[in-house]
Amino acid sequence: MTTKLSLATIDALPGDVGRPSYSRDRLSAGIVHFGVGNFHRAHQAVYLDDLFNAGEDHDWAIVGAGVLDAERAGRDSLATQDWLTTVVEQDAGHMVARVTGVMIDFLEPGDTETIVTRLADPAIRIVSLTITEGGYFIDPASGHFNPAHPAIAVDATNIAAPKTVFGLILAGLMRRRDASIAPFTVMSCDNIPGNGHVTQDAVAGLASLIDPDLSAWVRSDVAFPNGMVDRITPATTNRERTMLRDTFGVDDAWPVFCEPFRQWVLEDNFPSGRPALEKAGVTFVDDVAPWELMKIRILNGGHAAIAYPAALMDIHFVHEAMQEPLIAGFLAKLENEEIIPVVPPVPDTDLGEYFALIERRFSNPTIGDTIPRLCLDGSNRQPKFILPSAADRLKAGQSVTGLSLVSALWCRYCAGTSDSGREIPPNDASAARLKEAALKGKDDPNAFLALSDIFGDTGTSPVFAEHFARNLRSIWERGTRQTLEDYLAGTL
Repeated sequence: MTTKLSLATIDALPGDVGRPSYSRDRLSAGIVHFGVGNFHRAHQAVYLDDLFNAGEDHDWAIVGAGVLDAERAGRDSLATQDWLTTVVEQDAGHMVARVTGVMIDFLEPGDTETIVTRLADPAIRIVSLTITEGGYFIDPASGHFNPAHPAIAVDATNIAAPKTVFGLILAGLMRRRDASIAPFTVMSCDNIPGNGHVTQDAVAGLASLIDPDLSAWVRSDVAFPNGMVDRITPATTNRERTMLRDTFGVDDAWPVFCEPFRQWVLEDNFPSGRPALEKAGVTFVDDVAPWELMKIRILNGGHAAIAYPAALMDIHFVHEAMQEPLIAGFLAKLENEEIIPVVPPVPDTDLGEYFALIERRFSNPTIGDTIPRLCLDGSNRQPKFILPSAADRLKAGQSVTGLSLVSALWCRYCAGTSDSGREIPPNDASAARLKEAALKGKDDPNAFLALSDIFGDTGTSPVFAEHFARNLRSIWERGTRQTLEDYLAGTL
């Protein structure tokens, strides 16, 4: 017997399923969140749920907001269950389910006036975002906001009816300024170095196309704290829905499965107030950069490192990739010899122990994280997670054999087939040009490195180009498995 999740049925859920101890009708909104996906619901929403369950800060509930038409399906699923979400934590010998109730509304994608009106509400003191690394209109090579992006240009000419998330945020801030209402804090929860600075550049950059004084006001009066977020959270499929029904008797249209581990490090820069998240385990610091760089280089860089050899070897799940000695060995050698040595020290943290934790997390056999998820959006992830480490090593005159191999494996992946000939579906906004360049790269590796918006100066480095070409030639001629064997043997 299963129970369809909703407010009306929440008391009828099985006893082993956690549920809110707070009353939903006593919550009031303090946060508007853009990007209501799995990570947000397994991370920010869970921290707030813990806080609300402790009887704290019930005026900080979340209102979700959509921007893209693709978000309608998720919104429709959550609407059938009164915005409730079942979160299932899993690792070996551990599986716990809880229902969170911190989101009290979800505004329709495209309903610009309703979204801007809610953003202008004085009760909203934080606007948060999980829009993925590719959603910030960043030029990959320069790492800076691209004001010439067509979507930004459209918003700049019609800010009264914005279509982008940054246009909506700016329109809300403008309405508050006109009404003499203090600006809300804008809090990015995405895996981007200096995510607060990047978000500020996007909002102020758009504003500069409209009015330089408006841009100056955004930079001087609106807070954009940097933050580091971490929790492995795969996409939801029928596998997870069925597992939830069979194990816990809960029928949830869009549950979230995740690992038990979670981490959130935030700069304490919230002039309009914030919930007491430190009581729920958030670490507040003056400068989040050391934690952020550690996570992006070691964890996200590690994900990028194992994704493409696993895909080329037709491995589907992340834990299965870690069971392959060649991939696990490649990750360990790369991290210990090339990545970790260029990560600056982090307060009270042993980087070797941190990587050992990452290895255990990647190896979690129950979470069901997939290689296709890790392969997504490589044109945005390589410049953020892999190439900066390579650039640091090149500046220091150090080896980039392993890091160039990661890029060569990505290039081979972009050609569209695995080593066995299996077709790889496109999963990048730039998939067409990546495939064209990757196929040319089979004979001329510099054709791929010529994607200067991705590789920047690293692609023009003779040292990087030499290693990249040798590695790519090995992958095409001898296959991924033999190439990894040679790398581990030190003969590549």
